[in-house]
Amino acid sequence: MDNIILSAALAFLVTYFSIPVIIQIAKNKKLFDEPDERKVHKAVIPTLGGLGIFGGFIIATLMGSPAAPELQYFAAAAIVIFFLGLKDDILVLSANKKLIGQLVAAAIIIKFGNVHLNNMHGFLGIYEIPYFASVALTVFTIIVITNSFNLIDGVDGLAGSLGVITTLVFGIYFFFSKQLPYAVMSLSLSGATLAFLIYNFSPAKIFMGDTGSLLLGLINSILVIKFINVAGVAGNSFSFTASPAMGFAVLIIPLFDTLRVFGLRILDRRSPFSPDRIHIHHYLLDLGFSHKKITLTLIGTTVVFIATSFALRNLNTTLLIGILLAMAFALTGIVYLLRQKAKQVYTISNEDIQLQPAAKIMSFATSEVVEMD
Repeated sequence: MDNIILSAALAFLVTYFSIPVIIQIAKNKKLFDEPDERKVHKAVIPTLGGLGIFGGFIIATLMGSPAAPELQYFAAAAIVIFFLGLKDDILVLSANKKLIGQLVAAAIIIKFGNVHLNNMHGFLGIYEIPYFASVALTVFTIIVITNSFNLIDGVDGLAGSLGVITTLVFGIYFFFSKQLPYAVMSLSLSGATLAFLIYNFSPAKIFMGDTGSLLLGLINSILVIKFINVAGVAGNSFSFTASPAMGFAVLIIPLFDTLRVFGLRILDRRSPFSPDRIHIHHYLLDLGFSHKKITLTLIGTTVVFIATSFALRNLNTTLLIGILLAMAFALTGIVYLLRQKAKQVYTISNEDIQLQPAAKIMSFATSEVVEMD
């Protein structure tokens, strides 16, 4: 217990005191995120907040974790992702190069860290799966979750707040299930990200950039796979029948939004990584929500999904995932319809404004004719 508290505190302090230094360096070197038509901020803001998150996380994890051989490989994968994100924040990388780097990190985690999904725990009636199918599924899971945090990082405080919630939930579970190395890793990332949020919550003084969001995604992918494997074993003191569904519920906002957006882009015959404005935070922005309101709304939604999955934890995996997906589609559909209605009202009001001068001219002309008569 002491190790966990001290690690979280150390991660918080390292990140908290490093961020102001990073902000000053970024300003001196002009390392900013420039606003454009797709971005929601209007001023140049430093993007290297992920440096502080990584520093706090890696120092606290390596110093506070009990001996666990796999941690060195998780650290190696995190370093790969760190340099990948750092280069993208400074120089910009193509999607293909980023994907290659993520595949390298995934290979380290699977091959050397021995983390993989080898059981579907009854999802669609499937339980044990062959090794090669397990590897393919694990690679897919790591890549999607890693990118999900990168793609949800669109408004101040959102990705960081979701990262704090997810790692906190996993950390508490691993503590009670006696998986102390994973508890330390989870809560170290919670502490580091919480410290970062002090500078990132609206109005943001710094962004985490790809360095931070990819790290959040990578570590969460490791945590959720470990959670599914541990919680899904019958007889454990904290085992759950539908552990994959519960893991999905914890990551529901970034994961569902990414899968939905990827699906829509593919149906539109575009690259899954092509830019647009169809993420859930874009919909909420179009409804007039502030950055703070969007973040708080999606945090609250995450808590509701986690509570729902916990309440229904004894259902079979397929049924619970179906319920969670139905809820997610319903909520997204409501937001989409409200957005479309708001856009129609805005369009009509604009047309009225444009027609007013013409109406005034017609009125003036009519009055002239009446006077001449």
